[in-house]
Amino acid sequence: MMKPLIQEIKEILHIIANKVRHKIREDIGDSKFCIIIDEAHDESKREKMTIVLRYVDEKRFIKYNFFDLVHVQDTAIITLKEEICVILSQHCLDVQNIRGQACNGVSNIRGEWNGLQALFLNDCPYAYYVYCLAHQLQLALLVASRECLLKMP
Repeated sequence: MMKPLIQEIKEILHIIANKVRHKIREDIGDSKFCIIIDEAHDESKREKMTIVLRYVDEKRFIKYNFFDLVHVQDTAIITLKEEICVILSQHCLDVQNIRGQACNGVSNIRGEWNGLQALFLNDCPYAYYVYCLAHQLQLALLVASRECLLKMP
């Protein structure tokens, strides 16, 4: 019995994604890296978390690479941290090598005392938190685009 075409395409994309993650992992080596996390729900209302890694490659260029998109059961900080740690450990990336964390600023992530940033700081005291500038830009563009739509004849 033949597989449906969509299933074959998903399998091919899965293989390609794994090869890309393997190459990113290879580029990072044992170097320090930063994590950039964002979470949102998709069209089917399922919670998703994106993981982007920031690191310096062997040519000393700063790289930002999308690493994974993960379905999470909820957005509780412990759930998010566990999922991040699972993904990193699956690719032999040591949490102790995290040197920065950037997020969209929602309270469950950025909470200084009980947020995701605090949990990572407990494990790795050098994983400093910064508010994600890309998210700030996205918010500014959203406001600006609303203004343009309101002024159109």
